[in-house]
Amino acid sequence: MSKHDWSAEALGDQSGRIAIVTGSNSGIGFETARVLAGKGATVQMACRNLEKANPKADEIRAAHPGADVEVMQLDLSDLRSVQRFADAFRAKHSRLDLLINNAGIMVPPYGKTAQGFETQFGVNHLGHFALTGSLLDLITSTPDARVVTVSSVAHLMGRIDFSDLNWENGYKAQAAYGQSKLANLLFTYELQRRLAAAGKATLAVAAHPGWTETNLQAHTKAVRFMNRFFAQNALMGALPTLYAATDPSVQGAEYVGPSGFMEMNGPPKKVKSNKRSHDRNVAARLWNVSEELTGVHFQI
Repeated sequence: MSKHDWSAEALGDQSGRIAIVTGSNSGIGFETARVLAGKGATVQMACRNLEKANPKADEIRAAHPGADVEVMQLDLSDLRSVQRFADAFRAKHSRLDLLINNAGIMVPPYGKTAQGFETQFGVNHLGHFALTGSLLDLITSTPDARVVTVSSVAHLMGRIDFSDLNWENGYKAQAAYGQSKLANLLFTYELQRRLAAAGKATLAVAAHPGWTETNLQAHTKAVRFMNRFFAQNALMGALPTLYAATDPSVQGAEYVGPSGFMEMNGPPKKVKSNKRSHDRNVAARLWNVSEELTGVHFQI
């Protein structure tokens, strides 16, 4: 096997590990949950819509008899739901090996979360920021734990506009999506810096699925048309996440994506993100603003 032939079969035994996968009732989130459960992990499928999630959990159990899969409600567009989820998880578990911040929305019409944030920034970044902060002590007290946040090549067009994070002055769906995916990377790298400074062994890493056909593209007809030429399936799109979550070679603040042309498809490899994603001043400011907006203050 060459270094770029990694597949789900290469993933080691995950027995005894507990994983949360947000947005795992479809797409790469479902495939991530399915593979981890098939390898023995206890998987919490953290999903907004239980009517959609429960049949998908049954599908995993049917494919892997004895799989330890549970559906828990999590609506990342409402910080009250994030806190309820964290409290419910804590009531059942005293450890968390893998937090996989996978859920996301892509270029929807303009909308706001329950707390008034632009939906993509609120769900893709702030919801996961709050979730991670609310569970961080469990994560850092669990040996070899990781936080994996799913970004996108769309981070390349992202800018963090602190004067208008919620797009009150003219909404551009693609640009807002890019901002949220850049925020995912800034958060990952800043989290790793803070973990390392505190002497924690926990890893914060990021991944992106390349060009993968998923329900995320429901709002973009042009993308759905192009899928037939370029898109890979959801399992292939999940491989970078699974690699980032489990491969022993992965280190903190690394970024994993497909190895094919322009990182659109193919088996996973370590890739690079743009210069803006490594701006420490912007990352620190975004961290502080995110704590203020969510009310979640990280104890590292």
